[in-house]
Amino acid sequence: MGQIPVYIKNKLNPDSVTYLHPKLEHILNVTYGCMVYQEQVMQIVRDVGGFTMGRSDLLRRAMGKKKMSVMLEERKNFIYGKVAEKGESAILGAVNNGVDEQTANDIYDLMVEFAKYAFPKAHSVAYAALAYETAWLKLYYPVEFMAALISSIMGSSGTVSLYIRECKRLGIEILPPDVNESSGKFTVEKGKIRFGLAAVKNVGTNVIAEIIKAREEKGKFVSFSDFCTKVDQGVLNKRQIESLIKCGAFDFLNARRAQLMEVYEKIIDTVVSQKKKNIEGQFSLFDDAASSTGTNFSHRDELPNVPEFNEKVLLSMEKEMVGVYLSGHPLSEYEKELEKSATTNTSEIAEIGESENNSEITDGSRVIIGGIIIKKQNKITKNNNMMAFVTLEDLYGTVEVIIFPQIYERYREILQEDSIVLVEGNIDASEEDAPKLICNKITELKKEITPTPGKQATRKVYIKVEDSEHYKDIKKELMNTISMYSGNDCVIIYNQQEKANMVLPKKNWVNIDSKELIEKLKALLGEKNIAMKNN
Repeated sequence: MGQIPVYIKNKLNPDSVTYLHPKLEHILNVTYGCMVYQEQVMQIVRDVGGFTMGRSDLLRRAMGKKKMSVMLEERKNFIYGKVAEKGESAILGAVNNGVDEQTANDIYDLMVEFAKYAFPKAHSVAYAALAYETAWLKLYYPVEFMAALISSIMGSSGTVSLYIRECKRLGIEILPPDVNESSGKFTVEKGKIRFGLAAVKNVGTNVIAEIIKAREEKGKFVSFSDFCTKVDQGVLNKRQIESLIKCGAFDFLNARRAQLMEVYEKIIDTVVSQKKKNIEGQFSLFDDAASSTGTNFSHRDELPNVPEFNEKVLLSMEKEMVGVYLSGHPLSEYEKELEKSATTNTSEIAEIGESENNSEITDGSRVIIGGIIIKKQNKITKNNNMMAFVTLEDLYGTVEVIIFPQIYERYREILQEDSIVLVEGNIDASEEDAPKLICNKITELKKEITPTPGKQATRKVYIKVEDSEHYKDIKKELMNTISMYSGNDCVIIYNQQEKANMVLPKKNWVNIDSKELIEKLKALLGEKNIAMKNN
């Protein structure tokens, strides 16, 4: 890989090509003086060092496997030769073949460097042809190319996320899953890419085939009830329907996901019951023909008037069902801050150790990465100290962060799930598992906000908790409660033990005019622990 600049320079200026020794010219002239193919190395050790065909192949293998002991032994043979032993041929050696010792060493050094990224000629030709073909397709048919590419790796959510980011960079819009439009794979739809149903958790190929068959034979679905009526319930179960709701596959109905989640089981039970009653020839004289087929309710859903889940909950549902955020990302509003402060991302870290990794990041590198803490697992050490294993997610994937006791104690207040942070540490890629990050420092990633006149919250609701442990205990229920009453009133958590305020992000603000919200908060924390204030 380090020879690429030399190759380009020599290709553009053939007169500038030089060789360490004239004996190399006939071998390397076709590649502008650079070693490109493994066959060239094998020919060099034969023509310069006097190796046999078999021994040259053994050296090639040793280089490919980084077997330093073999390479060191063969260096001596290449330079100085070897006297014939029983069953072996003599090796002439470069020095005995008219090449000085220093030049012979330089040639061998170049071969060792080359072996870090070496291909046989046939592999190189096939690789080059494939690279040209895919590059051409991506340039002239980018939407079709990316749709096919994502379809080929649907089982890997991290790679799907990476390719969806590439679609965004190319200006290609990703349409969400849709039971009326999606196929199993990712498809092209009017210059956009439609998310494939096969990438939705719990939704198998049999279900997808039944959905497509139903809409083709009986027409597109016009309501949730219509969907449940047309699709064979013997193939489709409640768990799969819940997955389709959560990922947004019914959003075309303009119904809130919270509404469908509230009633989907009831609607399914009603449809199944209606179908059982309407066995052919068994219907009431007072029913019309439409009702006898079980379609009298299929064009209209009676949905409860419940508020939609907040953006955070909706995104969490999408991530759970398809492995990526579709309608947004919790870190999207922090992209500028991440670009400014972070030195790497999870995609680059995941590539460490791969043969095609061009990144300068290696085992032990010190890096800064930003993301959201999606999981934290505490552990007690042998010395009875607390440490933690944290899963950090950025816009590309996840990485495990190991936080030892001293660092944990220093930053324990920040180490909470859903916290958006910058983690500084060293890469640990010493094991066979995925690379990890050993944490040295953690800071909150704060968004640079320029205050806009008239946009500040004029009202606040204070929620008092006893201490950090108390807040941790009630956090999940509290967030679920406030997510149902989104608004423009600021939410502030007051920690009584530390006498400190924590202002929740704007996405967690509420409407304090809702009496139901205030009642639920008082029921959760006690009337004395809830207070409202106007600025």
